[in-house]
Amino acid sequence: MSKKTIKQITLSGLVLMIFSSIFGFSNSMTAFYQMGYASIIWYVLTAILFFVPSALMFAEYGASFKAAKGGIYSWLEGSIGKKPAFIGTFIWLSAWIVWLVSSTQFFLVSVSTMLTGHDTTQSWHLLGMSANKTLGILEVIFLIIVTFVASRGIDKISRIASVGGVITLGISVIFIMASLLLWVLNHGHLAEPMTATNLIKSPNPMFVSPIAILSFIVYALFAYGGLETMAGVIDSVHKPEKTFPKALIIAMLMMTFLYILTIFLCGVAANWNTVLGKAHVNLANVEYVLINNMGLTLGKALGLSSSGAVILGKIFSQITALSDVFGGLGAAFVMCYSPIKSFIEGSDSRLLPSRLTALNDVGMPAFAMWCQAALVSVIILFISFGGDAANQFYTILTDMMNVSSSAPYLFLIGAFPFFKMKKDLDRPFVFFKNQTWTWIISIIVWLVIAVGIVFTCVQPILDGDYATAFWTAFGPVLFGVLAWIFYRRAERKHIID
Repeated sequence: MSKKTIKQITLSGLVLMIFSSIFGFSNSMTAFYQMGYASIIWYVLTAILFFVPSALMFAEYGASFKAAKGGIYSWLEGSIGKKPAFIGTFIWLSAWIVWLVSSTQFFLVSVSTMLTGHDTTQSWHLLGMSANKTLGILEVIFLIIVTFVASRGIDKISRIASVGGVITLGISVIFIMASLLLWVLNHGHLAEPMTATNLIKSPNPMFVSPIAILSFIVYALFAYGGLETMAGVIDSVHKPEKTFPKALIIAMLMMTFLYILTIFLCGVAANWNTVLGKAHVNLANVEYVLINNMGLTLGKALGLSSSGAVILGKIFSQITALSDVFGGLGAAFVMCYSPIKSFIEGSDSRLLPSRLTALNDVGMPAFAMWCQAALVSVIILFISFGGDAANQFYTILTDMMNVSSSAPYLFLIGAFPFFKMKKDLDRPFVFFKNQTWTWIISIIVWLVIAVGIVFTCVQPILDGDYATAFWTAFGPVLFGVLAWIFYRRAERKHIID
């Protein structure tokens, strides 16, 4: 009886699991920086056209392949075959490689803000090098240390992330409460006016063309990303055929409401042109800029002296950065080995060189981890020594991460109709019961993802920024080619059928 009780996840428990796994407070601030209030409509549309239908698809995958060890590799192999499964999962791995590239950079910005109260990384100069080159060198050093420690199996350091998670939740609550208090103190006045024009037009000059606006879809997709991880608990849910879709709808409404609320609250204290329309503001530090401005503005509204208001803003920034440092440090130790190890254990080991699949004496794929560290270091150094301004530098990193994270969904959504056509599968959870509607919904969701990815890659080309276009598409394309090479190698050697 106790075992049954432990396994049963209730509606409220599942809603909290979905919410805590997917919702990201900083996503709202990135959205406000990119599109202002105009980002709200895209978050709503993405929730309706991507979040709910794709999550229900992943729930069906997870229920039918719950005994499989390979995660999304097993889903794809059981639906469309070994080759596309291997290539799709390898591209999924690229998302985590790119995450390491960007997260190491953002981690340094968090450290700087934690120590000083604001981002000072653009004033860092090592041996006379520019700030971007200096940051590139420091990122590589940080990555080497993380890889060395993690390869020795000291993964308990990842528990630091749980402390950061609690602090981050607290920061979200503080920001919302402080913003509402400021709104009341200002008698409903907004620093960024809420007008019909602002709801459809971005104040950011980089997001005014139709293609640039459509490219924002990948930012909204990233905000709702991680859905595939929730399908693994479907067999532990109480009455999953009713509970799972109901939990998804509730979680979608909660997250969409909170995203809308926090995007709106950014405009309570911050006028876009005055606070964000400056050269020193970028995607890596916009969270701290908005938090600092919130503290500063609230301090003035409460009647504090100028110096007192400045101190309050600095405290807000440092506490936020502290949570990001704890969370980023723990995540770095986990993510430098967890995706690789999961991929190796889940996919057919015959498709990869034996050294890449070998585990060391503490059960870590050390050689593969060091290959990953080398690749990430090369990417970091290429980007940081490329001569881009800081704002462009962070845009490249963010676009790389968003596109790499979104690309695997093209495989998962595209394979779903074929998964539904399989006749020999046990299907304990079924939501899509009509094959025609399955095709229609799958095509719509697939097109939403594809449009976001394509326009994110095309926009820089239209602007003549070929470097950004290249790096944005770099992860999925490189890993897709590598996967194809590995598979062809196995075919030529007759390692696989």
